[in-house]
Amino acid sequence: MTQEPSRPTIGRGLTFLFAVAAGAAVGNLYWAQPLLDLIADDLGASTTHAGWLVTTTQLGYALGILLVVPLGDVMNRRRLVPLALLAAAVALVLCAVAPSFGFLVAALGLVGLLTVGGQLLTPLAGDLATDADRGAVVGTVVSGILTGILLSRTVSGFVADAFGWRSIYAGAAVLDVVLAVLLWRAIPDLEPKARVRYPALIGSVFTVIRRERVVRWTLVLAGIGFALFTMFWTALTFLLSGAPFNYPVSVIGLFGLVGLVGAVAAQRAGRLHDAGWSVRASGIGWALVVVSFVVAAVGGRSVVLVVVAILLLDVAIQGINILNQTRMFAVSGEARSRLNTAFVTNNFLWGAGGSVLATVLWGAGGWTAVTLCGAGLAAVALVVWVFGRRGPLVVPSS
Repeated sequence: MTQEPSRPTIGRGLTFLFAVAAGAAVGNLYWAQPLLDLIADDLGASTTHAGWLVTTTQLGYALGILLVVPLGDVMNRRRLVPLALLAAAVALVLCAVAPSFGFLVAALGLVGLLTVGGQLLTPLAGDLATDADRGAVVGTVVSGILTGILLSRTVSGFVADAFGWRSIYAGAAVLDVVLAVLLWRAIPDLEPKARVRYPALIGSVFTVIRRERVVRWTLVLAGIGFALFTMFWTALTFLLSGAPFNYPVSVIGLFGLVGLVGAVAAQRAGRLHDAGWSVRASGIGWALVVVSFVVAAVGGRSVVLVVVAILLLDVAIQGINILNQTRMFAVSGEARSRLNTAFVTNNFLWGAGGSVLATVLWGAGGWTAVTLCGAGLAAVALVVWVFGRRGPLVVPSS
């Protein structure tokens, strides 16, 4: 009697590689964030227009997630993930050679559209993990994504100070090529989970949203969280580059390291899901978000209080994000790439709105307007959490 081939699993080494690759991929979206003033000066654009560099990238990313990530359920991901990284590398080279502000905006939109490798790896990690450790594995990979978002600001600040802002995009292109090769060698050769025509595949993303109440509830909370996260970090660049701080881009980038502490702490959030604490821990996180914006509002002229606000916000938002994503993956084992599509597209559409809102609020009332609006939106999310959890939230375990 022939033995059935063993199911591929994910060990610590592969989990770490997924986390690094996912973080590097999503970091491509944020290289420009601490460099907005520098890029605007170099390419002859205003500070207000510079905010569109982040917004356009996020809109492109949302579109890329919607159109590309569902393919993870119907294609061999050992080929799909490296191909996505190589395509992103081409777009990054276009950013590095951009001759004008308009060209750079278009190139960054293309970066957003193509740099979806990290969001293909997250559901793949969920597929390779067991039911008992799925929260921990997904938490590690998602923590890598969030760490990439934060470290990208620090790295881009230092590299831009030393070699100019274009060098960061050239270096990121090389890194994507290296990671594409490593992942092609490391990802198990899995058969596609389903055979669905492309139009039906995209349509099924919306079907699962309509069908599952827990998905809709989670998407609203996740979207508000990501909008607040993006709004805060976009406005923080304006705060730190002006009076009374007047910090150079290398110093502004260092503030990303503060958030990195939050990413490391939030890595444990996936274990809370495995222990059955997903919903309750999310509520605690939202209360902490409200507190973080209040601290930021009263501490806009104190670097110590700004750092405290960053730390509180990042621990809370990143923990909530990991819990949200793991809860989504528990809905269906056969459609994790499509669930991730809904989750990340939703987040980045809200995130693009957060970038626009930060620019508008900054022009209207500066840091005070941004932080008070943030505290108000966080309070709204807390109310949504309170009322949403009272209904039947049945989250399958696989």
